[in-house]
Formats: sequence, structure tokens, C-alpha cells
Amino acid sequence: MGAYIPPGWPAGVHPPGSEDFESTAVGWLLDVVPPDYRLHGVLRRYPVALAALARYHSKACVEGARQGYRTARTELAGVLPPHAIDTVLAAYRKEGARLAATAEAVDLVERALRGEVFTPKMSLPSTAAERRSAEPEGTEPVRTGPERTGPEAAEQGPGRAKAEQEATAPRSAKAKTAEQKAGGAKAGARRNSAGRGRSDLART
Repeated sequence: MGAYIPPGWPAGVHPPGSEDFESTAVGWLLDVVPPDYRLHGVLRRYPVALAALARYHSKACVEGARQGYRTARTELAGVLPPHAIDTVLAAYRKEGARLAATAEAVDLVERALRGEVFTPKMSLPSTAAERRSAEPEGTEPVRTGPERTGPEAAEQGPGRAKAEQEATAPRSAKAKTAEQKAGGAKAGARRNSAGRGRSDLART
């Protein structure tokens, strides 16, 4: 089984750990840097040093392209027609993407030259937060009881909550006692009425 090659690995460079990895990496890095870098034998003998120089050079190229893109309209206004400026900006976008890809590839090659081993990244299972984010918006949790929470309960106040609780709760012992007293008073009134009727009959 061959060595794993990460995404963005440059074409023409053999996989890390293979027999021709260093030689192909050196040849590719020399194409990245300016041609005069080939005159320095130390860079061929020490590929890591060549990779470090290539990293700085490629990043500088990316930053230069970005700066040129940002200032192209103001620098070229009055010198080039508008449609030509648009074409220059399109060239900056295309070459900027290529330079950024090259800078990423240089970084990968340098890391491999320093002994880093690349392994494929495994996809992790979705977390609870990710599952919640996948739910449709506008859904609310189902309420299973009469209790209310949040701003709605705060607006109602404790008095209304107490009244609702008393309205839905079973009759208390105090209420039962009050009913019993009321019933006793009615019975007493009926007895007094009957007594007065008998006394009236007796007087007649």
C-alpha cells in the first residue's frame, strides 16, 4: 500500500517516504523559486532549506497579487480603458488562485521533508449541537404540563399563576369545611323555623 498523499500535493512529486521523493521535491521546488536559486548548491544538498526559501517566496507572491488586485483600479484608471482594467482584475484572480495553491503545496512538501507523516482525516460523528442545528427553524419544544416558563410566565405575574393553580387544583379541605358550615347553617335555620311554627300553634 502506497503512502497517503494529502489534498493539494503537487503533481510530479513522488509520495513522502518513497525512493525518489527528495529528488522530485527538489526539482519541483526549484521551479517554484526564481531561476537564480539553482546556482546555490547548498539548496540542492539540503532540501529543507530550499523548501523554507520556497515557502517565503510563494507567500510573498500571494501577498503581492492580493495587493495588486486591491489597487488595480486606482493605479490603472486613466491609463487603461475600463474593459482592460476588468481583464487585468480577472488575470489577478486566476493567477492569485494558482499562487495560493502553489503556496499550499510548498507547505505540504516542506512538512514532509521535515518528517511529518500524513494520514487521512476520519469524519467524526455529528454532535448534539450539530443535530439541533439541522432541525427546521421555528420549531418549539412540546409542553407536557400546565406550567409555563420564560417571558410568558414573567408577564403573567405570581397572582395570575396562583389563580390558575387554584382554579385547576382539587377542592381544598378549607373549602370543604366552608361548605359543611353553610349546610349546617341552613339546617339550623330550618329547625328554628319549624320551632317557631309549633310555638305559634300552641299559642292558638
